[in-house]
Amino acid sequence: MATEKIETINAEIEKIKTEIRQLKNRAKRLTGAHSQLERNARTRRLCQRMGLFESMLPDTVTLTDEQFKSFLEKTIVTEHSRRILDGLKVRDTKTAAAHTAQGSGADESEGSARGTAV
Repeated sequence: MATEKIETINAEIEKIKTEIRQLKNRAKRLTGAHSQLERNARTRRLCQRMGLFESMLPDTVTLTDEQFKSFLEKTIVTEHSRRILDGLKVRDTKTAAAHTAQGSGADESEGSARGTAV
């Protein structure tokens, strides 16, 4: 009788160990898929933004990497650009907060008024 219980317990332990291995492998696959999606999103974002940049300033296409870096440092990485970026971030944060408040049950008409003001 005791031998049968021991065998049953050992079988259950092996079953659980197998499930653990399977779950670990699944977690690895999901982590890999997540990383790939993030890389794809980043690549897409970089291509879109650089395409927009080059369409607005086509003369930058012929610059070397060093010249392009110098151009960015002298034009974009300035205090004025920093203020513009900070202003856009603040506006984006306020818009996100308004959307959150609207989605969490805020007055419907108040949310509509905010939506038209943006």
